[in-house]
Amino acid sequence: QVQLVESGGGLVQAGGSLRLSCAASGRTLNTYDKGWFRQAPGKERELVAQFRWSTGRTYYADSVKGRFTLSRDNAKNTETLYLQMNSLKSEDTAVYYCNVRSVLDTGDYWGQGTQVTVSS
Repeated sequence: QVQLVESGGGLVQAGGSLRLSCAASGRTLNTYDKGWFRQAPGKERELVAQFRWSTGRTYYADSVKGRFTLSRDNAKNTETLYLQMNSLKSEDTAVYYCNVRSVLDTGDYWGQGTQVTVSS
């Protein structure tokens, strides 16, 4: 099992910044895709940014390219994912979910979600 604990959401004015964190524990995540999704009211959940194990590269949705940065930090028994969000827009308002997904189909795990609200 993998446990994901998110933090860092909140209310920010347009043009501001936030950093989301997701602490993952319980299993080594060497062969996992790792990233963040978001879901705005009335919309489907969408992929925002993801580190892809197969390519070693990070994917960004077009809507966040140049503004959001996904990074990772490995410490003993815990890997933390960060999503640095700059130049925030009202359309970035959503619940953000951390996700890790095994490329070997042995697990797909989600965080509890953290609300990001951008006021215009």
